[in-house]
Amino acid sequence: MTKRKATFNEDLCKGCRLCTTVCPVEAIVPANKLNQNGYQVIQVREDLCIGCGNCYRMCPDYCFEVK
Repeated sequence: MTKRKATFNEDLCKGCRLCTTVCPVEAIVPANKLNQNGYQVIQVREDLCIGCGNCYRMCPDYCFEVK
């Protein structure tokens, strides 16, 4: 069985960081990078991600997909 992981579309991110507040394993961290719209984005540490989907449910901009 393949483990679920969150994937992130940085072009949709507006830098609110709500996702960082709901990740139980702190797999979502601020990135030192701006997206095409000038927002500072986050990055998903795939080695830590447990695929719980909290980020998907919290994100107002639909930046996440859990596969």
